Amino acid sequence: MTALREIAGHLPDRRVPIEELLAEWRLPASTVDTLRRSYGYSEVRRQEPGETLTDLLVRAARKLPSLAAARSRIRYVLYARTIPVSQPHPLSPLPEFCERLGLSVATAFAVTHHGCASGLLAVDIAGRLLAGDGDPDALALVLAAEQVFTLDETLRPEARIFGEASAACLVSADGARDRVLSYATLQRGDLDHWAVDRPDHAERFAKEYTVLVAEVISAAAERAGLRVDELRLILPHNVNVRSWRKVCRQLGLPPASVLLDNVPLIGHTFAADPFLNYRTAVDSGLLRTGDRYLMAAAAYGATFSAMVVEH
Repeated sequence: MTALREIAGHLPDRRVPIEELLAEWRLPASTVDTLRRSYGYSEVRRQEPGETLTDLLVRAARKLPSLAAARSRIRYVLYARTIPVSQPHPLSPLPEFCERLGLSVATAFAVTHHGCASGLLAVDIAGRLLAGDGDPDALALVLAAEQVFTLDETLRPEARIFGEASAACLVSADGARDRVLSYATLQRGDLDHWAVDRPDHAERFAKEYTVLVAEVISAAAERAGLRVDELRLILPHNVNVRSWRKVCRQLGLPPASVLLDNVPLIGHTFAADPFLNYRTAVDSGLLRTGDRYLMAAAAYGATFSAMVVEH
């Protein structure tokens, strides 16, 4: 059974208020106020000028306590990407990352096309690879980080609330802690924001979003043999507070079931959100041994994913 042996996260020191991020858009003060009060946004973390995507990935990985001791056992490195293009062609952060971490012999590749849910997909793929590897001591390293890079992203005001942060997860085929009990994913290509044949795709995505997130959470809980109200905590993607309150109403759960503390502090950090929220939950003492919790993420595309894990 796939196990998340260690999870680490890195937050750049630079804090940028949403007013500064959105200044050039000259949005009405009421719009920014709505983003703060209703959606829960306040500030995001951003790297300093000149810092690279590779720097972001390396800093999260180096915070894994057993990375040095486990380096020779890491067979796979999976980079969970939200955006298919993360750097100008032909650059890729993975070769430099593996060189700097001493992982050049590992098989390294990117996992994408599940958008901000790619981190959960990467964990599932890592577990499958390790299960078929034949070496019980083999490990996989899952990475998640993104910079706001492409023109498509920088031209959308809501994308400016994306934060730059990173997460690293050491995965084994089996283990006693943080065992993956189930994984569910739902894809609705007819709701793809970039579909050219449906001008109402964004509106339909927003209308069906709550039901679809609740549906995939319920499916993952059922596959784990649980009811949703038996989950100790939901670790979400940090899209906004309002949408998660709606999901809780749909599921019949109190809003406190979802860890939303990081939404105003770091914004939406692409595929890294659930892993960073895990660190917050553990560091705050919100998870006890034996607790079952759920990581959830949704993405343009449209992909909805959830993973139940036993702490």
